[in-house]
Amino acid sequence: MKPIRIHSRRLWAAVAVLGLGAALTAPATALGAPTAEDDRHHQPKPNPQVIAKAEPDECFAGVGLPYPAGPPCASGQAKVNQGYLWGMTRAGENLWFGTGANVNCLTSGRQLGSNEPVLNDDWVCEYQESQVVKTNPQLPGYLGDHRMPRFYSYDTGAKQLTEKTALVTGAAKEHSDRLRSTTGIRAAGSFGGVALLGGPAIGKSINLFAFDTDTGAFLGSRNFPEFGNIRHFTVAGDALYAGVGVGANGSLRGHVLRWVGSKTDPFNFQIVGNLPAQAADITVHDGRIAVSTWPGSDGELSSAADEPAPPSKLAAVWTSPVLAKGAPGLTPEDADSWQQVWDVSAYEPDPVVAAGYGLGGLVSYRGYLYWGTMHVPLKATRQHLLAYPPATDEARQATIQNTQRAISIYRGKRLGERAEKVELLYGAAELPAYDPAANGGAGAWAKVSTGQTPLYGSSGFGNPYLNYTWKMAVAGGRLYVGTMDWSYLAKELSQEAAAMSGLSVEAAAEALSAPSLAAAADDDPALPEPVYGGDLLVFESAREPAKLVSDSGVGNYLNYGIRNMVTDGTTLYLGMANPMNLRADPTDDVPEGGWELIRYDTRGR
Repeated sequence: MKPIRIHSRRLWAAVAVLGLGAALTAPATALGAPTAEDDRHHQPKPNPQVIAKAEPDECFAGVGLPYPAGPPCASGQAKVNQGYLWGMTRAGENLWFGTGANVNCLTSGRQLGSNEPVLNDDWVCEYQESQVVKTNPQLPGYLGDHRMPRFYSYDTGAKQLTEKTALVTGAAKEHSDRLRSTTGIRAAGSFGGVALLGGPAIGKSINLFAFDTDTGAFLGSRNFPEFGNIRHFTVAGDALYAGVGVGANGSLRGHVLRWVGSKTDPFNFQIVGNLPAQAADITVHDGRIAVSTWPGSDGELSSAADEPAPPSKLAAVWTSPVLAKGAPGLTPEDADSWQQVWDVSAYEPDPVVAAGYGLGGLVSYRGYLYWGTMHVPLKATRQHLLAYPPATDEARQATIQNTQRAISIYRGKRLGERAEKVELLYGAAELPAYDPAANGGAGAWAKVSTGQTPLYGSSGFGNPYLNYTWKMAVAGGRLYVGTMDWSYLAKELSQEAAAMSGLSVEAAAEALSAPSLAAAADDDPALPEPVYGGDLLVFESAREPAKLVSDSGVGNYLNYGIRNMVTDGTTLYLGMANPMNLRADPTDDVPEGGWELIRYDTRGR
């Protein structure tokens, strides 16, 4: 089946992998923006429209050097650390959201073991050389780019952005210290007049912050040492639920929590679900709560050749007992009654690669539960190099190439029942798997059947650089899928691939320039040219394939992903991820880095 890509900007594959030239042509104007032919006195509002944007918050003079005063910056250059609009929720006409700073650096540091500084025209990761580590030597090097996250509310009626950070930093010292030790506001939910926002803390815990959605007041914060990560909330029936992980970065196991709090007691939760891996996204489907899971990510899963990850530790879909049975909603008595209805071993034939999968966005749509996969670039490569150390450069290149995966998209109905039906919508009929006994015991890669034929098209919706199914949401009767595209990071990732494999940068780049024979459509194996920026796609019904809304970051090709989506009827609010922290000059011909909040009226399609 042919890919559905519509290229707004075609580039040479070698340029994408080996260099990021500033002179490259920018992509087309944001969808629906006014043209010169518009009536200048009656221009329609742009659709999509950027309604809020991160601003420079630091000055950078060089790796390891003190940060000059500013901005504005009398010396050095402006830098925008707040790259992710990470957790977002809607309460009435107000959006509440929090940010994450330099998340790309933190992810590469934690999951890929990166610790050496990276500096290019687009971003800097100082790691162990940063002033943060030099003044706090107890911090590991991968946290060198940590900066305090920020809180905001946006009034969709008045179209006004209000920063709420000072309400926390100006409160008691315990709240200010708690925010400064939070690596990012990864999750947000609202119910009963309370907005809860929080994320992982430095160490093995999470911090949550509460706001009164009626008055805007700060209600307090609390540290939860029993949990290590939190990603999403959902409202089901008459209750608010959240998925969490236990251990550093949620690596050991997971829980589903039910909020039983109030404005006067905002941090009261009950455990109503026990899971073998941390919960990722969470939604309501067919009278039950459904969660996707993400297994451990810091070496907790065994990567030994003779010890593949147990099925319980693989990324999976779990469903709760029926909400209407027994007490209203879920209670602690339901904690051990959850059912696993699918895991990635049903698709991925290589067990080491399978252990590196995560699951991301999932949503209920027209009788089906939809979900998609997540693939941290080079994570599976690192695991495979540890499990089966290659003996030659050719074998190292093969490991890099054959461990890359683009996202696969699924849907299912009657999950957990005898008549269960799960369909692969976008994926591959075959994937490369490693056989250590092949080639006289030297090992070899070969394509192996996944046992499935995709209903609509190839992995990544035809784009092999789509690596995260970050969020799904239903608006205006349509299902929207927000993704991440890692092609803009390819230059630096080739250097990281070289460092972890022992190859030259050129050889690693060559391997990464064809990320997967695995991802190419069987009837059209040519690798599409990269188009920078995360993709937004839409299923307009359950009977037809997805259509492309934007393949260039919804108007800014430095937006490498759509991290969050919140709906209000036919309006979709997009929280963008853009870690290009050195792109902070509005006078040049390159768009700016930092998070964006985008309003998209789905009726304008």
